[in-house]
Amino acid sequence: MEKLKDFAQIVSEAQRGELVFPTSVNAALSLQMTLADPDCRDEDVMRKLLAEPILAARAVALANSAVFRSNGAALATGVRTAVMRLGYRNLYSLAAAMVVRQFGARIRDPRLREQAEQLWKYSAHVAALAYVIAARITRIEADTALFAGIMHEVSGFYLLGRADAIPGLLDDPEDWMGAAQEIIAREIMKKLQVPEPVALAIVSLRGAAVGIPPEGLRDTLLVARHLCPVPSPLPQAQDPMLGRTAALAGYLEQHPHVAALLDEAAVQAKSMSAALLV
Repeated sequence: MEKLKDFAQIVSEAQRGELVFPTSVNAALSLQMTLADPDCRDEDVMRKLLAEPILAARAVALANSAVFRSNGAALATGVRTAVMRLGYRNLYSLAAAMVVRQFGARIRDPRLREQAEQLWKYSAHVAALAYVIAARITRIEADTALFAGIMHEVSGFYLLGRADAIPGLLDDPEDWMGAAQEIIAREIMKKLQVPEPVALAIVSLRGAAVGIPPEGLRDTLLVARHLCPVPSPLPQAQDPMLGRTAALAGYLEQHPHVAALLDEAAVQAKSMSAALLV
């Protein structure tokens, strides 16, 4: 009963917009604002990146991942090359990654901190898989899929941070926890100005089944989560995707080129997710 009250309070705070973000995300939020400005120039972006060494290092690492060097491009050794190669939308996703990751940065409890690190590894791999799947299979905007993959567990990071101050909050989860996460995710994404189509795809993941053949952003995320070799540390609702494994296997058997693309996606995603983890 006490835990239910704690969740009710957290949900109520979220609905009132009383979400407290770590001060360490200010640099990433500032970069996002710069990138969203229609009058933004490359020099402005580089200045913001260079002011935050972690962001700059991740930008260069991502630019050197297999996905962004697939055409034999030379190794990026500086921020300017990274900005030109990645483009503003992928840099926006990179800034979002830092925002999401920082939710767990102040966790003191070793077990919860370990869970936050594991959740980031999972999210980064899902995001990278979604990028490649979008580009090669579902044929939607790959940078949108990358952004959605990064954001899709944002409520989990937030709750891990709150659990540090409310011991036992995430122990023995009940059915209502998923609904609470959905409300919290909506409010966080609203505050971060996540586009509505992306937010809708993320909140509709719970209890959803992938389409055969997969199409659209939600299916892209569902397939990415299903293929992800890195387990999530948080309890997952029973996923109808698991019940459709046979249907998906049958589809891949009939379309061997899609199966081959998924194998290729897994290889490229490994390189890309490693860059996000820098």
